[in-house]
Amino acid sequence: MRFASLVAVAAVALAVAPAAVRAADYPTKPIRAVIPFGPGSATDIVPRIVFDQVGKDLGQQIVVENRGGAGGTIGEAQVAKSDPDGYTLLATSSAHTIAPALYSKLPYDTKRDFVAVGAIGSVPNVLIIAPSKGIKTLKDFVAKAKSKPNALSFASLGVGSAVHMSAERFRLSAGYQAVNVPFKGGAEALSEVIAGRVDYYFCPIATALPFIKDGKLLALAVSSKTRAAALPDVPTTLEAGYANSDYTFWIGVFVPAKTPKPIVDTLNAALVKAVKTPSIIAKLDAIGIQTSTLTPAQFTAQVDSELTTYAAFAKSAGMKVN
Repeated sequence: MRFASLVAVAAVALAVAPAAVRAADYPTKPIRAVIPFGPGSATDIVPRIVFDQVGKDLGQQIVVENRGGAGGTIGEAQVAKSDPDGYTLLATSSAHTIAPALYSKLPYDTKRDFVAVGAIGSVPNVLIIAPSKGIKTLKDFVAKAKSKPNALSFASLGVGSAVHMSAERFRLSAGYQAVNVPFKGGAEALSEVIAGRVDYYFCPIATALPFIKDGKLLALAVSSKTRAAALPDVPTTLEAGYANSDYTFWIGVFVPAKTPKPIVDTLNAALVKAVKTPSIIAKLDAIGIQTSTLTPAQFTAQVDSELTTYAAFAKSAGMKVN
């Protein structure tokens, strides 16, 4: 009996040892970060800024790979199936907690297949429209949208993307119907709105700000609870009188389930250090990002809460993909 117990203990030790060794040595090679949206989106721009510093602090390059499509679910599925060794990261947005409410058959389980590392930060979405549309205020915009069903079209990054959710929350609050025009990436969506072929877009400030500043786009409102520091003269949808129209767009990092906790903690520490670095703060401030220093446990709690909240919202709004 004693021999059997010793054998069992030895077996457990051997099983645990590789993970412990990997965690102690980590990282020993470049790390891949999958972004489940196309180039040019805020979910692409922001992680690239932060990962550059994280890579320097960890002593290894972080190679970014864009895998856009289906509201972010294609890229997320790829990460869910990756080895849990800390060498594949998922840098995604609030779409992570929205997708389960919209897709009845996701190729992964959001709660079971991922471990939260930490949030990079949050950024308001801004309602933008081309000056050529002749709409100058949010009041004018809503009046035009209500003039007839589907009078206006809006850009999104697919049903269930964070920008789609932001547009839907405002649309339901304001009480109008509009046509959703999905794109694979934020750059394409922006170009179509600038050209006037799509009427408007609830775009992350990080992406839209340069075009607003050079006059190619007009900012009508922001989706945050308070005004954005990057656009102090632009009102929030809440202060304009549209209850429950606010939406928090966050960007965060996850790894596949079963990734050793020491590796998760190492990544979180590097992430927090990066967003506290003065040069990174300056870059993120310039594009309207409010940084975050959540622990893995705190970020997990936020994700779990949103999974419940968005499931209820999607049901009430009749939002479903399949």
